[in-house]
This record gives sequence, C-alpha cells and structure tokens, in this order.
Amino acid sequence: MRKTRIDRAFLFWVIVLTVIGFLIFNSASLGLLAGSGGKYSDVAFSQTFFGLFLGTVALIILSRIHFRVWRKYALILFVIGIVVMLLVFTGLGFEHAGAKRWIILGDFSFQPSELLKVTFIIYLAAWISGIKDKIGTFKFGLLPLLVLFTICGLLVLSQPDTDTFAVIIISGLAMFLTGGGKWKHVLSIFLIAIIGLLIMASFRPYIKQRLMTFLEPAKNGQSSSYQIQQSYIAIGSGGISGRGFGQSIQKFNFLPEPIGDSIFAVAAEEFGFLGSVALIFAFVAFAFQGMRIAARTDDTFGRLLTVGIVVMIISQAFVNIGAMLGVLPLAGVPLPFVSHGGTALLFTLAEAGIVLSVSRHQKLS
Repeated sequence: MRKTRIDRAFLFWVIVLTVIGFLIFNSASLGLLAGSGGKYSDVAFSQTFFGLFLGTVALIILSRIHFRVWRKYALILFVIGIVVMLLVFTGLGFEHAGAKRWIILGDFSFQPSELLKVTFIIYLAAWISGIKDKIGTFKFGLLPLLVLFTICGLLVLSQPDTDTFAVIIISGLAMFLTGGGKWKHVLSIFLIAIIGLLIMASFRPYIKQRLMTFLEPAKNGQSSSYQIQQSYIAIGSGGISGRGFGQSIQKFNFLPEPIGDSIFAVAAEEFGFLGSVALIFAFVAFAFQGMRIAARTDDTFGRLLTVGIVVMIISQAFVNIGAMLGVLPLAGVPLPFVSHGGTALLFTLAEAGIVLSVSRHQKLS
C-alpha cells in the first residue's frame, strides 16, 4: 500500500522558507527603492511573478506528475540543459561583474545553470538506478561520474562559476554514495577537486583572492575583504533579537549585493541571532524531511532524485550562509528561497514539486 497524498511536513517547510524568504527579500530590496525606484520595480516584478507565482504553479503541476516520467526523458533533458548553457557564450549571453552567466530574452534574464543543475541530477539518478550493482566499479561507476563532472565543469567554469560547480559536485557525490558508490572513489574525486582548485587559483586571481580573504579576513578591508567585513558588521549589530524588520542599515550602500549573495547578513541584522538560528533550523528541517522521503521510497530512481535535489538546495544554502559567517570562503551562490533571482526561485520551487511527487509514492510507515 502506498500514500496517495503528498508529504505535508515537507510542503510545510517549503511554504515556511518561501514566505520567510519573500519577506527578507522585500526588506533587503528597500535599498534599491531608496536609490532607484525603476530598478526596484524590475527586481520586485521578477521575484514576484517569475519566482513566486510561476514557481508556485510549477510546484503544484510537478507534484502531480509522476516522477518516473523524468527517467524516460533524462538524457534528452540533460542535453537540453547543456545546449541552453552553451547559449550563454553566444550573442544572447549577458555579462555582469565579470561573469557571463545569464541569457537575455527581451526584457527578461534567465540563468541556464539552474536548468543544468536539475537536468544533471535527473540524468545521474537515471544512470545510477540503471547500472545498479555496477556502481562500485571503476568502469561503470567512477569513470562515467568523472565524465559527467567534466562536462558540467567545462560549461560552468567557463562562465566562470566555481561555486555552482562545487554544488554540482556535492550533489553528485551524495547521489553516488546513496546508489552504492565506494568511499575510496569519492575521496579520489575530492582529491582531484582540491588539486584542480589550487591549479585554477594560480590562473584565476579571484579564486586566490577569495582563499586569501578567507584565511586573513581582517586585511584589505577596502578591497577584497570589504564584503566579509561588512557582513560581520551587519551580523554583529543584529545582536540577539535584531534591529527589527526593515531596519537594516548595512543594506543601504554598505553591503555588496544585499538582495543576492549578502542577503543572509541583512536577515541577521534585522532578526538577530534568534532569527538567524530560526532560518537555519528551517533549512535543516527541510533537509531532514526531504531525506525522510528518500528513505521511505522503495523506487531507486525516486530516492536518488530526492537526495540529489535536497542536497543541492541545502548545500547551496549552507555555502551561502557559511560564507557570510566567515566559516567558508566567499561564494557567489544565492541563498535558496531568499536571494533575488526569479529563475532561481522558480527552479527551487519546481524541484520541491518533484520531491513532493516522489512522496506520493513512498512507503507507509
């Protein structure tokens, strides 16, 4: 016997994170309103219509589509994800802050890496569930995984977007282990990744700069360490209970990207230590309930799909939060459900819809 209803606990935490995220975003974007009403209206429209509205529609629709449909079209979807990524390097590509990660379609922008991440997870889940016990071998396990990582790496690192590639690796390795992959293979990939990062740091100054800022955040306060120091000021000034909703000072011309990478610092300033802990708890609860769905699902593809999506979202969240707290190097990934980005919120809610579809077919306890 199987459930015919979606997992309400998981849906509850998705709603909580979406509502809290939308409130934090609206507060953080007040800095734009003070400086440029036109820019604020564009950002607000993108987040509300493309992110919140279309994302909610996608969540409802995908929660009702049987998740096994994605296995049938996994390869086609992954190829589409690759082709759309390649469009970034054509005349449709748009560059911002030295990175070319967006496609411009009329008055709207789209970030193809969001599509690549989810199609990669769908294809990897289909591939691992298809080879079954062979996942522990080099020929059918480690080697194909390295090939997939290489394909994604060439596309994402060319933008450049090191942080998104890190999220792809973390998600892929979590699925690899869930499917029965060997730890020694995972450790070898970690070693390759570390060596690759050190090599890239010698060719790409911004990577070396991030590593040095992480090791010595007190230096270069007006240049490379400016963002992390302003983040410390925002988080520290929040105290226990915060300044209050909408009362952040750092979001006005101090914090770089207050509606993007630095939005957790804005939230910490306004809601304090207690509010920050509550937000982190909501992400942990989201992850716990997602993994609970994966554990109860007897379909291998559905289990891997759920693990990949949940780990992708939660790893991105803690990479972002960890960077703002100084426990990880500065990252350029948005905070899921919270940061500005209609595309990101749309895909996050769509991915949550896929997990809810899996929950309809989980085993009863």
